[in-house]
Amino acid sequence: MAGVQRIIGLDPGLRATGWGVIEAEGNRLRHIAHGTIRINPDEELAYRLRFLHDALTEVLAEWRPLAAAVEETFVNQNPASTLKLGQARGIVLLVPAQAGLPVAEYAPNLIKKAVVGVGHAEKDQVHAMLKRLLPGVVIKGADAADALAVAITHAHLATTQSRIRAAETAAFIQAGR
Repeated sequence: MAGVQRIIGLDPGLRATGWGVIEAEGNRLRHIAHGTIRINPDEELAYRLRFLHDALTEVLAEWRPLAAAVEETFVNQNPASTLKLGQARGIVLLVPAQAGLPVAEYAPNLIKKAVVGVGHAEKDQVHAMLKRLLPGVVIKGADAADALAVAITHAHLATTQSRIRAAETAAFIQAGR
């Protein structure tokens, strides 16, 4: 990964969507901002989705990330809740794509493994590692913490993928000689 990369991590939800912006330069991480978009559960679904769209658009305009990473969601036991969450997740994928950002998706176990080192880590373990990786940051809420973990996962994996591509290119060039 060349230079500084500003990444927004997103934890989709229909009541609360967490977001966290970091900058990554190699293995160095720097907290920029984080928060939670709180959505009124008493509003009709269409208006909740529009509110999420507009609020997330404002977050992107204010913090200007270069990439977005979204946590994948699992199917709930309640099919209606799963469908509604899927619609919110669609908005969370759509808004950064509309802004022209590359959008990556990561499974919860991969996020835990990237941040803690264990794929089945507990939430408190993830939050403890966030405090170590982003020293001095007072994290405001579980949704924002999860979003920061998604951003950190993308930073770590993007760096690794960049190194792999560079090694493959070097090997290809050397083999061609």
